[in-house]
Amino acid sequence: MDNSRNALRSRTAQARTLNLRRLVMAAGLSALAVASAIAITALTPGRASAAALDQFKQFVSSTQSAKGAFTQRMVRVENGSSKVVNTSSGSFVFSRPGKFIWTYQKPYEQVIQADGEKLFIYDKDLNQVTTKKLGNALGSSPAAILFGSNDLEKNFTLKEAGTKDGLEWLQAVPKSKDTTFDNIGIGLKNGTPVAMELHDSFGQVSVLSFDSFEKNPPLKGNSFNFTVPKGADVFEN
Repeated sequence: MDNSRNALRSRTAQARTLNLRRLVMAAGLSALAVASAIAITALTPGRASAAALDQFKQFVSSTQSAKGAFTQRMVRVENGSSKVVNTSSGSFVFSRPGKFIWTYQKPYEQVIQADGEKLFIYDKDLNQVTTKKLGNALGSSPAAILFGSNDLEKNFTLKEAGTKDGLEWLQAVPKSKDTTFDNIGIGLKNGTPVAMELHDSFGQVSVLSFDSFEKNPPLKGNSFNFTVPKGADVFEN
């Protein structure tokens, strides 16, 4: 019985980790990424407006770091209808480029953290840490939009996507073919990302909503240093 429980627990944890990998670092990392009161619908072009691109460029140029809370919903689109298949929430803090802590608090506790050189994924249930070199893997992944360098147009084609639910939307299409995401929608208001829609090639949409978004908070120099929890197993990828 104990062996069966452990096997089930391991498969569940592996499924969670795989889901995270597909969400945040589809370009070869491992793991992330919102809707504030937006409907769970596919990103569709609306009226053309320069507001979204202007707001996004302002955000990138003026925001070196940020922190806040997030809610993430996994949406599957079948036969023209949308269904929420998974919901999670937690907190985040980042300092560009390449330093972040993305913490899932519900329904499972998991931490995805990068110190600029390495990526760490900690699963509390298994007391297990997986590590990987960060390198240039942010590239065309959704994580690059928040955590990457300022040169996003090197890896994404950006275009206006109109107004929806009170937000100005920008569409980011990865230039790299080495990603599972077809396009990424970014909803902005008052110069701040409020929502993201990650559309993958499997017909699923990851909908993220940010709350309490604080720009350029004071951060300590060692804020992103990862400490392996006591007794945790560590695996290098």
